[in-house]
Amino acid sequence: MNETVRDLLTRNRSFRRFDENRRLDRSMLVELVELSRLCPSGGNRQPLRFMIASRPEETACVFPCLRWAALLKDWGGPTPGQRPAAYVLILRDPRVGGTVELDAGIVAQSLLLGAVERGLGGCLVGSIDRDQLRTAMRVPGELEIVLVVALGHPAETVVLEEAKGADDIGYWRDASGVHHVPKRPMAQLLIEP
Repeated sequence: MNETVRDLLTRNRSFRRFDENRRLDRSMLVELVELSRLCPSGGNRQPLRFMIASRPEETACVFPCLRWAALLKDWGGPTPGQRPAAYVLILRDPRVGGTVELDAGIVAQSLLLGAVERGLGGCLVGSIDRDQLRTAMRVPGELEIVLVVALGHPAETVVLEEAKGADDIGYWRDASGVHHVPKRPMAQLLIEP
């Protein structure tokens, strides 16, 4: 049975705990970047570049440069053994120009949907110590770090639920460690003329 886009989107959650011991094959990660290469780009400028970190020594360099789950105040991020098995750094080449924010969103979502299709999970991380990451991964000086996509085999359950109120959108974890993500109801989102 083929999955629908809705199925993939429903399974595409921001996973923050992974089975770190299940490594990801670099060729599969290159396939995910290939999906990103196929995405539309404003003016077809294609300003984005990518770096893959999948070897343990690389992932160990990337992890301390990232900040995880700002709404979970008492959680410092994934513990050893629950960290991502790989990262894709999304970079911008400013010499090319283009609509980097729009392009980065399209590319990141496409990359995550491809990961979900393969039974993986991921998390977009924008809270980055960019100077530290640039040094750790030897990002070429002319490129700007836009986003980091953390990837791996999920080691947590994430559930969607309807938000109870207009401001009740903060994600949270219950006593069993299940991650709850409130989504605004359609009545709040759809504006009628």
